Amino acid sequence: MKNVFFFSVSLLLCFSSLSVNAQQTKWTKLFDGKTLQGWKQLGGSAKYSVENGVIAGATVASTPNSFLVTEKEYGDFILELEVLIPDTVTNSGIQIRSHFDPAANDGKGRVFGYQYELDASARAWTAGIYDEGRRGWLYPLDLNHEAQKAYKRGKFNKVKVECIGNTIKTWINGVPASYLVDDADASGFIALQVHSIGNKPEDAGKKIQWKNIRIQTGDLSPAPFPSTVFVVNNEHNTLTAFEKRNGWKLLFDGVSSNGWRGAKIMSFPEKGWKIADGNITVLSSKGQESANGGDIVTTDLYSAFDFSFEFRLSFGGNSGVKYFVTLSENNVGSALGLEYQVLDDKNHPDAKMGIAGNRTLSSLYDLIPAKKTDRFVKPIGEWNKGRIIVYPNNHVEHYLNGVKVLEYERGSQAFRELVAGSKFKNRPNFGEGKEGRLLLQDHGDEVSFRSLKIRVLK
Repeated sequence: MKNVFFFSVSLLLCFSSLSVNAQQTKWTKLFDGKTLQGWKQLGGSAKYSVENGVIAGATVASTPNSFLVTEKEYGDFILELEVLIPDTVTNSGIQIRSHFDPAANDGKGRVFGYQYELDASARAWTAGIYDEGRRGWLYPLDLNHEAQKAYKRGKFNKVKVECIGNTIKTWINGVPASYLVDDADASGFIALQVHSIGNKPEDAGKKIQWKNIRIQTGDLSPAPFPSTVFVVNNEHNTLTAFEKRNGWKLLFDGVSSNGWRGAKIMSFPEKGWKIADGNITVLSSKGQESANGGDIVTTDLYSAFDFSFEFRLSFGGNSGVKYFVTLSENNVGSALGLEYQVLDDKNHPDAKMGIAGNRTLSSLYDLIPAKKTDRFVKPIGEWNKGRIIVYPNNHVEHYLNGVKVLEYERGSQAFRELVAGSKFKNRPNFGEGKEGRLLLQDHGDEVSFRSLKIRVLK
């Protein structure tokens, strides 16, 4: 009996040891701590070396972005590493599922693909997702204010990236950051970037350090994310299972007018609007406001909410997304409400009207100008992403392509003073209704919308 007991214990210990070893062997080191074996350099001529068990990348003047690239490519994986940026000026990134185009840049080549941003500046976008050499920002970290607080200046920071299927999630120091659904690349190399410093020899020699680089490629399970994290979902007119679980609903299914009606009629307009190719489009009537199909509004009312939408302007186009629309004013032309301006700033005269730009794209129309740069505005004919958040405490935020462009307190004294100086000054309690409809405006120009989704906030 004693021998049987010892055999059983030994067998159990053996299985436990095998189980622990199996868990440990899930990780593969991408850096041996001594050499750059398994890596190669592409792009610019920054200096990469191994110093005291870390990879160091040193900036060099007058060279483009440099990349230390894995010789292998990876599809689905979980990547972990630690990184130290020496100051608040140097910028870097970690490429994932990326590629190299040798013909680009007049034959000098270009790295392109998803990038985990490393940003030590006051902007604090570390763990955001950028599309290097291609589309630009996909997930600016303005979309996750909590994650912006997680980066530690002057210290090694823990990076985690999860790529499973068409979903990319990021963490910084254990804090969930970005959640992107996108199908541009299913696999590619991993790379460590030393960003170009241009022709600034005074910035040369600054070193970025990486260590403890490891990867899992098998038996992957998605890690949980907080329900409050916003998903940038580039599968149009769809919701992920994560979004559905956390209260998001589509306001446009891509094929029908369900959930919408005319602002001045109880049904959807028979003319002036077109639903095709996954888009809902207000047609041109040569700039005549509400002269064709008229505005459309949601059949449901909303109070506190997070509303996300995409829009595509025609040349010189003008429209708007309004909220807290009550339809009680019987206004001639467009129905009244707080308005996220949708406008071709460069080619429509409204952009030069109002006060200090408060009628430009993504502004709170005629009240608060949007603070934005051309870099974060997509050209006419391309899709832009808008977002409006109204919190239960009446704090309101506007976003354009993931960047917060304004915020205000609905119903505050400052808000009322703005209304008093606007075209709405003679409208009692303008914009202060307890609830209202969302509205897509017919301003007489062709503008398309898609991927309309909302979550009620409580």
